Amino acid sequence: MRKLFASFFVLFVGLLVGCSEDEATPNDRFETYVNHWNEQEFDSMYKMLHSDAADTYSTEEYVDRYNKIYGDLNVSKLNVEFDKLSEEAIDTAMDEGKVTIPFHVSMETIAGPISFDYKANLIQQGEDENKNWYIAWNPGFIFPEMKNGGEISIQSTAPARGEIRDRNNMPLAMNDTIYEIGIIPEKLGENSEQNKKKIAELLGTSVEAIDEKLNASWVEPNLFVPIAKIPKTEEALWNKLVEINGITRQESTGRIYPGGEAVGSLVGYIGQITAEELKEQEPGEYAASDVIGKRGLEELYEDRLRGKKGNKIVVSKDGKETVLAETEVKDGENVKLTIDINVQEKIYQTLDGDMASATVLDPKTGETLGLVSSPSFDPNEILYGTTPNLWQKLEDDERNPLLNRFYSTYAPGSVMKPITAAIGLKNGSIDPEEGLKINGLTWSNGEGWGEYEVTRVSESNGPVDLHDALVRSDNIYFAMQAVHMGSEAYVTGLKDFGIGEDIPYEYPITASTISSSGNLDDEVLLANTSYGQGEIEMSSLHLAAAYTTFINSGDMIKPTFLADEEKSQIWKEDLLTSEQAKRISSDLRDVVENGTAASYADEANFDLSGKTGTAELKLTTEGEGEENGWFVGYPTKEQDILISMMIEETKERSGSGHTTKKAIEILNKLKD
Repeated sequence: MRKLFASFFVLFVGLLVGCSEDEATPNDRFETYVNHWNEQEFDSMYKMLHSDAADTYSTEEYVDRYNKIYGDLNVSKLNVEFDKLSEEAIDTAMDEGKVTIPFHVSMETIAGPISFDYKANLIQQGEDENKNWYIAWNPGFIFPEMKNGGEISIQSTAPARGEIRDRNNMPLAMNDTIYEIGIIPEKLGENSEQNKKKIAELLGTSVEAIDEKLNASWVEPNLFVPIAKIPKTEEALWNKLVEINGITRQESTGRIYPGGEAVGSLVGYIGQITAEELKEQEPGEYAASDVIGKRGLEELYEDRLRGKKGNKIVVSKDGKETVLAETEVKDGENVKLTIDINVQEKIYQTLDGDMASATVLDPKTGETLGLVSSPSFDPNEILYGTTPNLWQKLEDDERNPLLNRFYSTYAPGSVMKPITAAIGLKNGSIDPEEGLKINGLTWSNGEGWGEYEVTRVSESNGPVDLHDALVRSDNIYFAMQAVHMGSEAYVTGLKDFGIGEDIPYEYPITASTISSSGNLDDEVLLANTSYGQGEIEMSSLHLAAAYTTFINSGDMIKPTFLADEEKSQIWKEDLLTSEQAKRISSDLRDVVENGTAASYADEANFDLSGKTGTAELKLTTEGEGEENGWFVGYPTKEQDILISMMIEETKERSGSGHTTKKAIEILNKLKD
């Protein structure tokens, strides 16, 4: 009987101890709350509120408020922590049914770090097994300044976008005064529909688009309703608009591109960020109303140009403001180029709508003075244009003005021959004094070529040496030399010239390619590549850089684009000896004096060296295809400027002669 009583007593004590251990302490409960808070699990936090707090703040008000505030402030690195109560403090709390626990909150926000200390009151609530600790919450948990009411807001200051400038600090993209055209609804007059129609016609929009803006919920009869923006240079347009009842304007700041079409493909433009673009950005970096670079340099240097918004997080109550965090606005950085707007405009104007790619370098320093794609588009028209369906018209234009041609690569045709000559001279496979015996206008290397033959333009009177081959632009000579040196040696030489690798250039020009496979295992392909056909493709920039080898004693200059880049850097060293470079340079003078460019030599106002090229475009060996014309050249004596230019579809316009004539015209303008 005693044993039975003893066993019962031990079991009873054990049950009592078990109940004590299972009962949650304030430490346990607040730790759970804090864990939910750090994970931003606001629904779970709400379930732990004391009934008084829950009655005061609905689930939606509590959860949605936290979500909105934390979302708007872009809260990250949230850390809520507290020091646990001592055993003595817990015992007291258990007796009194309430306790205060201090805690600390820190976070990163859109306006910088915020941290604060606050106190949480925990109160026991419920009976028996439902008894537990609950948080007596108030808005001070969000920020102490909000404890007794107050509205939180973000005040943003937009940065000034950095400008894009040429080497002489002339603006290519600038911030300037523009006119925001608007309507005062009550002043449209009795003929409001007719007036809206006139406005729509002048601004290249529709009456429906105007009505949509006039019908916005915020619009009042006497308020200014923005309809469109125009540059301040559009005074003629404004003079027509102002004659219409209801029209007025306000000055604003907008992006202006003084170079118009001449810089369109190069500079690009800005536009309102799309939903897709917004998703790709870091949270808080952009708002839905922000602009972003869309093409060209505006897109390439977006991070440098856009700057950083200034943000201030403020709690307002009774006319007083308390700043919780603040970051100062940081204006965008100006980007200065080596480009000369005068050079750029002269190239573009001379091309006169030709589909072309042109690069002008200082061959001694590597500075890019002009980088042109023609035809192009006017970025001002994209932003402020009044042409209806402008974008569709640009896309439908068969000349493809939206294609950035200086970014692209093309078959180089015969302007490739000096490079092939350099490769052969360097590896010793070409003896410049040796004449090759070539009969007729065609050549084949045997049965392995099938019916294919290399064709040249004119027959030779005797053996053809390197000088004669360059001056007369003899395809067969270079095909023979490439086959003689072999694929491996020739491909190695092409790679030495940077063909097949990314160009070390600030603007992402498409890399030149040797072939679709990167090799020349097929002998016909090897032969055709030697004179710029086959599958080889190069950009006008790369060809310009390659030709600096003949000016710089066998070193290829590194082309530069930004004004602060180091000048006269070497991209590829010792491609030729100084004597070999002089030999090819001398031959390039004879090309203009006595060779394929001789017909246009008299049009140059100075001695000119260079090489013409025609690239035939066809998918098969049968028949004839369209042609692109090339010219790469420079003043023989000064050697202070080098032009590399390709014009498409020149077959019916004297082939490379059309390009050569345009290039000489440009050089004359630049040398005046």
